[in-house]
Order: sequence, then structure tokens, then C-alpha cells
Amino acid sequence: MSFERFIAQRYIRSKQQTLFINIIMLVSVIGIMIGVAALLIVLSVFNGFNKVVTDVLVGFDPHVRILPERGKSFLLSDTMMQALNAEESVTAWSPYIESKALLVLQRSNRVIVVKGVVDSTIGEVSGAKESTILGEFNLTGEKNGIVLGVSLADRLGAMIGSEITIVSPAGVDAIVIQYGQPEMWKFTVTGIYDSKNKEYDAHYAFIALDAARKLFHYGNTVGGVEIRLRNIHDSEPVQASLQRALGKKHKVVTWYDLHKDLYSVMQIERWSAYIILCLIIGIATFNMLGSLTMGVIEKRRDIGVLKSLGASNKSVLKLFMFEGLLVGVTGTLLGIVIGLAVCYLQIRYQVFSLDPNVYIIPAIPVDIRWTDFLSIGFASMLLSSLAALYPARRAARLLPVEAIRWE
Repeated sequence: MSFERFIAQRYIRSKQQTLFINIIMLVSVIGIMIGVAALLIVLSVFNGFNKVVTDVLVGFDPHVRILPERGKSFLLSDTMMQALNAEESVTAWSPYIESKALLVLQRSNRVIVVKGVVDSTIGEVSGAKESTILGEFNLTGEKNGIVLGVSLADRLGAMIGSEITIVSPAGVDAIVIQYGQPEMWKFTVTGIYDSKNKEYDAHYAFIALDAARKLFHYGNTVGGVEIRLRNIHDSEPVQASLQRALGKKHKVVTWYDLHKDLYSVMQIERWSAYIILCLIIGIATFNMLGSLTMGVIEKRRDIGVLKSLGASNKSVLKLFMFEGLLVGVTGTLLGIVIGLAVCYLQIRYQVFSLDPNVYIIPAIPVDIRWTDFLSIGFASMLLSSLAALYPARRAARLLPVEAIRWE
């Protein structure tokens, strides 16, 4: 152990130091501890909510989606199918058609998004089949099948076996100009799903792809292709690879692009919380700056003696920098221990619960990431180092003759 670190530890533990300085130093440690603990807990809660949102959205949506660059449809060509089958990360893909339509059941009606899917492959690219809570996800039986969200079924008063009429927007212009009837198809409710997302449950219904082609006049084309990957983190590489293979006629988007506004807001909230809570650590280190500065004034004689014995300016600088870093390390470690303890209690015992009738989760979610430890530790030690720099430089510039002249 170097003598600078040894003396710095003695100064920290010294009982002969002014009581007021020791109190300020203790307040600095407590402030850093509270700031680090609060920052770790808040970021872990943000991570938990982010994970819940991602699980809900990505569990129902695909990882990657192919869309037409212009227009609303395209032909599923051999080149596209070869490109999809050539991607090792792709586990499944399925074409679909999506269009707004009017659902009518007796005296109830709703304008929603009707999605035509392939019954046999939709379960491999989406969580729609797994989310079915009543009936079954069957769209190709004896009658045209339709699967509704639980909120939509409740608003329409529909149940398994109910007959629903879909009014297609296709050909509306011709109907307005000429006398005629809008195109209407009847479907039988075969299933009701609950995706844990009210937007989906209230505004999406599923029918067979072939029925959607006829209902919305798509011919042999599709509205897009949904893709599921082995690992969601491969979305961007697969997106780039497919975009190169398909060219400019198609647009390839990832799960993040589909909900970019939501994730952008969550990211801004996360960074805002990080910056605001870092101010708590900053205030604590400001207290440390004051206590170290008063410590330098009180230890003028000691500094003069050390310099007269041959200690260099660099050694004195290191001494007080070590003293500041010891305070920072102590507060940071204590804060991490407290933060981890609170997060563990929440994960294990769900201390802070939520109303299950209002929220889709029973308690506040927590997701601990080791990258947060690095960022929090770096911020805390950086602020501690900056706070210790001024008093350390002041001590290093002190002349030994002036320090011990009146001793």
C-alpha cells in the first residue's frame, strides 16, 4: 500500500479531525449512497416496464415485417421466398392482408382493422393463437371464421358462434357514384383472444387470408409478410440483409420501428431519470468538496511537514484524491447493496403490488441489468473525482514554508 493511500485512510478514520468536518463527510457518504440506490432502483423499474411492454407487443407482433414501398400490396414472388428461406435467423414467415372495415352485429357496429392471415402459419409468427382464451383460432372451417379481441367482443356483445357481418371499404367510390349495395360478407365467431393490450383487443379481428383477398379485392397479392426470428436481437441484421435482397420496391421494418414513438418516449424518460437522479449524487459530492477543502485548511501543518520531508506535489495531490475516492467508493458500494436488496425484495416478494383489475401485471416490474451498475458506478466515481480535484490541487500548491511558519 502506498503511503498516500495509507495517510488518506488515516484521515478518514481520524477522531482528532474537527467534528463538523466529519459530519459533512458522513453526510456526503449518505448522499452518494441514497443517490446510487435511488438511481439503481429507478433504472431497474424502467427496465422492468420496458421488458413488459416489449413482451406484450413482440409477443403479438412479428420481429420483422416486409411492406410495399408504394401502394398497399405486392406479389409474393419466388425471389422474396428464396430470400426468406435463405436467412438462418428466420424461423417462420407468413403473408397477411390488413384493412379497415365495419363490423356489424345486430344493432352494434364498430370500425376496426380486419387482418387476413394464413391459419396454419399465424401461430408461428404471432402470439394470436396462444392468446386465444375462448373457442379456437380456426378461420377455415365450414363457415368463414373470425377471431375477435376480448374488448371488441364485449363491445359488440359477441360470443362463440355469433354471426358477424363485415362491410368492406373496397368499391366504395363506385357505390357513391352509382346505385348499388356495399360488399358484405358474413363470418362466424370461432375464437376470442386476449393479448393483454387493449389497443389490439379492441381494434383487431382475424379472418382467413383467402377471404380477405376477396373481401378487400387484393387478387393474388398480399399486404405484407410477417417474420419471426430465433433471437429478437437479430432484427436489425436481418432487416439490412432482406432490404439488400429485395431492393427498393419493398420496405423492411423491425419490431422497434413498428412502435418507435413509444420506445422513444420510454428512452427519453429513462435518460431524464438518470440525469435528474445524478444530481442527487452531484449534491452529495458538492458536500464532499466542502469537507475536503476544510480538511486541507485544517491539515496545513501536516501537508507542510510531508513536503519538508520530501513529499512531492504529485504525492500530496494523490493523497487528497484518494481521500475523496474513498468517500465515493464507500457511498457507491453501500448504495449498490441497498439498491440490490430493494430490487431483490420486489422480485421475490412483490412488496409494491398493483391492482390486477387495472393493470396487466400484479406488481411493479423490476429488471436488473449489469450495464446499469457500470453506468451508475462510473457516474458516481466521476463526480467524486471532480469534487476531490479542487481541494487536492489546493493542497498540492501549498508551500511548506508558509504551512509551518507559525507552528
